[in-house]
Amino acid sequence: MTVTTEADARAASSAAAAASAQAPASARPLAAEAVAAFVDDLASALDADRVLRDPESLARYSHDDAEWAPFEAPLAVVLARSTDEVSAVLRLAAASGVRVVPRGAGTGLSGGANAVADCVVLSLELMDAVTEIDVDERYAVVQPGVINDALRAAVAEHGLWYPPDPASSAISTIGGNVATNAGGICCVKYGVTRDYVLGLTVVLADGSIVELGRRTAKGVAGYDLVGLMVGSEGTLGVVTSVTVRLLPLAGRDERAVIGYFPSLVAAGDAVAAISKAGIIPAALEMLDRTCLRAVDDWVHLGLPSDVDTLLLARVDERGAAGDELADQVARVFAEAGGTDVELATDPADIDRLFQARRLAYPALERLGPVLTEDICVPRSAVPEMLRRIQATAAGAEVVIANIAHAGDGNLHPLIIAPEGDEAAKARAKVAFDAIVADCLDLGGTVTGEHGVGLLKLPGLREELGERVLAMHRSVKDALDPAGTLNPGKAF
Repeated sequence: MTVTTEADARAASSAAAAASAQAPASARPLAAEAVAAFVDDLASALDADRVLRDPESLARYSHDDAEWAPFEAPLAVVLARSTDEVSAVLRLAAASGVRVVPRGAGTGLSGGANAVADCVVLSLELMDAVTEIDVDERYAVVQPGVINDALRAAVAEHGLWYPPDPASSAISTIGGNVATNAGGICCVKYGVTRDYVLGLTVVLADGSIVELGRRTAKGVAGYDLVGLMVGSEGTLGVVTSVTVRLLPLAGRDERAVIGYFPSLVAAGDAVAAISKAGIIPAALEMLDRTCLRAVDDWVHLGLPSDVDTLLLARVDERGAAGDELADQVARVFAEAGGTDVELATDPADIDRLFQARRLAYPALERLGPVLTEDICVPRSAVPEMLRRIQATAAGAEVVIANIAHAGDGNLHPLIIAPEGDEAAKARAKVAFDAIVADCLDLGGTVTGEHGVGLLKLPGLREELGERVLAMHRSVKDALDPAGTLNPGKAF
């Protein structure tokens, strides 16, 4: 006789919900003739050499950087060059019953750009022009394929600054940043992508083109449809132009405060103390010893090898106010157990340390496949969350490296499984789920900036609840009733 316990039933229900969440609603498979006709129509609407069907391209575009999430080979990959071409693709897809998965640079970490059955991957990487910079009104208009750092460099020539700076800023696109509402290293003070998007050109699921938002400094007419689109992960429309708000480049005087801590939890105590003291640094980043060693083994930046955890703060107030704030951060670090607390004012030293933070993820990828978390907890809960992550690593017998935008509670535990070790990969997934559960238990959210994609769907259901999920579905059904756009993602 088999006895099913209440815990077994809950586990089975959770597994079923996760499987349902990660399996996109699928229409009847398309006949080969229909697929061939659709691809021929694509080749007629665009240049034939920008409709890719070769196996190598299909494999390369079948997933983003989240290979842990499910994916399938697409029917084709389309490299669009204009809003009109995107519109043509969506009209053809809607008429043929083909689903469309929008994609930028493919740097996403949640499976948001992973291909599903009977889909075409619509790449926006060739739409990479900065089309307008208005210095007086302080905004820029850019296509979605513009690399984040390229935008920052272009506007810097005019004395302007685009603040959102994800750690992948050298390779991620503005369109991808908009899709996930990306944050970054300086978002603790300056905010995330949504805070800088004034307007969008969006192609809807039926191929119609709409202009959303404004170019004025203020404006509250109608619902905030721009805010709705930012973070929607390509499920509501395909963004083909972005108007971003800019700030003056001048007026900041950067200093970095460095503190080494004997443990992750001690560093978490310092983060909580910074918040409690009312300090808002321009950045507050954390790297543990696994990250520090991985980066230094790779690029040899001269990072210390005998420390447990690094906290790296940046303040950018000018003059005496900046000096006092830096001194205050240093005092908090020392009181929380930090050692070798020091102030860096040399731009080269500051850049070197922040380069280490930006390189942490690719450095860890050299050690094996990485399952990336993106949880965000209240800043007061950072020490406890870090303690639970360490306990999870020990219990699941996995290696978990820790980096974080610690100043806003956005933690990135990185679970590493050796290449080809399926048992370790299974344990990593158990650890991933445990970390999400602990995050929600502490009042957190399953994603701070990477998006939901496919990896976070079960956690999102737990976080939002059925009534709020139904509200999401109502919006999706209103804008994309046939489920053409990025099906199965984001909710």
